[in-house]
Amino acid sequence: EVQLVESGGGLVQAGGSLRLSCVVSGFTNDDYAIGWFRQTPGNERAEREKVSCISISDGYTYYNNFAEGRFTISSDNAENTVFLQMDSLKPEDTAVYYCAARLHWFRLCVPEQFGSWGQGTQVTVST
Repeated sequence: EVQLVESGGGLVQAGGSLRLSCVVSGFTNDDYAIGWFRQTPGNERAEREKVSCISISDGYTYYNNFAEGRFTISSDNAENTVFLQMDSLKPEDTAVYYCAARLHWFRLCVPEQFGSWGQGTQVTVST
């Protein structure tokens, strides 16, 4: 069974930084991808928005436009952990951030392609 546990969320002022972590377990090889997605609080019916994705096998990365240049996704394969470094945070980045896993990824960073999800971690950016 694939399990993901996020951590690292919190309250930060605009312009600040946070590093989210996603510890992954249950895969028997590295042919999978991890994606970070976010959802605005109080809007559970809204689609989860793609943030960034990474292929564990070859390191390919994808960033949504708003994340490009501010966020960095990386993986520590020895520790089975994927990180999302978020810099220059803005109030509009406030959301619950989820990591999700996909076996045999075809480089499509969209929520419906990912079947295993963590519980989410709250990120709040104040003005």
